[in-house]
Amino acid sequence: MNERPNSLHASDIAHSMHPYTNMRRHEETGPMIMTHGDGVRVYDSEGKEYIEALAGLWSVAVGFSETRLADVAYEQLKKLPYYHSFAHKAHEPSIRLAEKLAEMTPEGLDRVFFTNSGSEANDTVIKMVWFLNNGLGRPEKKKFLSRNKAYHGITIASGSLTGLPANHKDFDLPAIPVTHLTCPHYWKWAHEGETEAEFTARLLKELEDTILAEGPETIAAFIGEPVMGAGGVMTPPEGYWPGVAAICAKYDILLVSDEVINGFGRTGARFGCERYGFTPDILVTSKQLTSSYMPLAAIVVNDKVYDAIADHTARLGTFGHGFTASGHPVACAVGLENLNIIEEKDLMGNAARLEAPFQDGLSKFADHPLVGEVRGVGLIAGIELAKDKAKRQSFEPAGTIAPKVAALAAEEGLICRAVYETVALCPPLIVTEDDIAQILERMGRALDRALDWAKAEGLV
Repeated sequence: MNERPNSLHASDIAHSMHPYTNMRRHEETGPMIMTHGDGVRVYDSEGKEYIEALAGLWSVAVGFSETRLADVAYEQLKKLPYYHSFAHKAHEPSIRLAEKLAEMTPEGLDRVFFTNSGSEANDTVIKMVWFLNNGLGRPEKKKFLSRNKAYHGITIASGSLTGLPANHKDFDLPAIPVTHLTCPHYWKWAHEGETEAEFTARLLKELEDTILAEGPETIAAFIGEPVMGAGGVMTPPEGYWPGVAAICAKYDILLVSDEVINGFGRTGARFGCERYGFTPDILVTSKQLTSSYMPLAAIVVNDKVYDAIADHTARLGTFGHGFTASGHPVACAVGLENLNIIEEKDLMGNAARLEAPFQDGLSKFADHPLVGEVRGVGLIAGIELAKDKAKRQSFEPAGTIAPKVAALAAEEGLICRAVYETVALCPPLIVTEDDIAQILERMGRALDRALDWAKAEGLV
């Protein structure tokens, strides 16, 4: 038998496999071990304090020390620690949370299906859409439309919808019928001399041309994040989403709004679809639903989708899909209390109020020699690094500079995330103006130190 390693650090290296990690490099460097959190700050095993400016993974709306969520979880664990929702079973937490989600989401979205993660949720959306089209006698209507740089999860089906190379390469994805359209990021993908309006028009034409080329009778759904998150925080060009919605309606294509990152105030509105003026047929949420204190995701659908699914279950006798922990009572109790806190403390309003100091402060980095573009909305932003700003030329290979900036930011006491050549920021919704000032200060120092490093390495 192997001897037990004599420290958490050594034990992690010896036994743990980390997601989104170069495992051989991890064997050399080991983990940053977090021990506790307080508000927007977290602390590592060495006692170092960090402002968690990515809210964990885009998700901890209420901060890292909300005792109300711990108390609710404990009380639910004592009362009913687990029960399922199969075959007509139910419990109060899932009923109350579904009711709350129907109240909070846009008009017409009233039916809720729970899963444990956003990946499972988008996987379920695919199965729902296939199921309902089979029920409607349209077995050929199965293809999905997504976008390059999209992130919709990592399971086999949801990972196929994702449009990022690292999530496809050597995983044999995509594994379902999906077409990835042009990423709606104007700064990077606009043609020379093309206005934003012309860029939008070109992308909408590409969408319609693709539908007509494939055949509208074969296209089941279009899925998109209102603001693209894990691909690098790309905000859509003006008019893009209303145009997409109109084309989907024209060709009877379901519109899915992936609000896993956008939802519950992140964009300064309740949901990203409301910020950008469209109403989806299906809305997916997770992350800030429980502030990630518990794993939970929810799919909220309109009557058109629900009725088609429900009618087919009547013909077949069941909806043959679900998870052991679908609508877990502890997770749902935490989710309901989390949404109550978001509303009581007006955290969605806080995101809207602090949008200006956050975005305006970050925009000052646009003149930094390493920075190509600063973009964002509400309390989510991306700083894209560029070798040549005028030519919109990134450092090659992707991941050359951004990880260095993120590492230096951590040394400065700021946790952010490197996404290819973008540094992403997404602080908890409880963030204050003083916290934002400290985020900006620490990021500025990290960028300056990265510039010195890049010069020394001959990269600029």
